[in-house]
Amino acid sequence: MHLDPTDDSARALLGRGISGPLLMLNLLRFRTWADYTGSPQSAPAGPISGSAAYDLYVDHTMPFLAATGGSVSLLADGGHYFVGPGDERWDVAMVIRQASIEDFFAFASNPEYLAGVCHRTAAVEDSRLLPLVERRPR
Repeated sequence: MHLDPTDDSARALLGRGISGPLLMLNLLRFRTWADYTGSPQSAPAGPISGSAAYDLYVDHTMPFLAATGGSVSLLADGGHYFVGPGDERWDVAMVIRQASIEDFFAFASNPEYLAGVCHRTAAVEDSRLLPLVERRPR
């Protein structure tokens, strides 16, 4: 299970020396039922699905993303791979665009944004986050 970046992964990202726009490819697998064990004060009145908890996270997150110039370039339902491990599935794929790595870290470290991450934690069973730099075809 992978939910949060490590110090090593943050150092490696910064070490890439990325200048200009940054894309973040998110692959998300949701829990059947959201698990608010780690943040019961943020739990809804009754049980909700992992997908519904993720929607709460997105609703909370969008103003902070927009404030740093970020946007959602793609939000799509996933499924099983066409090419890849047959037993692996991702419920949602999302691509976030930021103007720069500095803007991404300003967004990701904002305390008001971080206050809503509990919904993502409750929602997500497993995830991948792959930083991408756009290339132009030759």
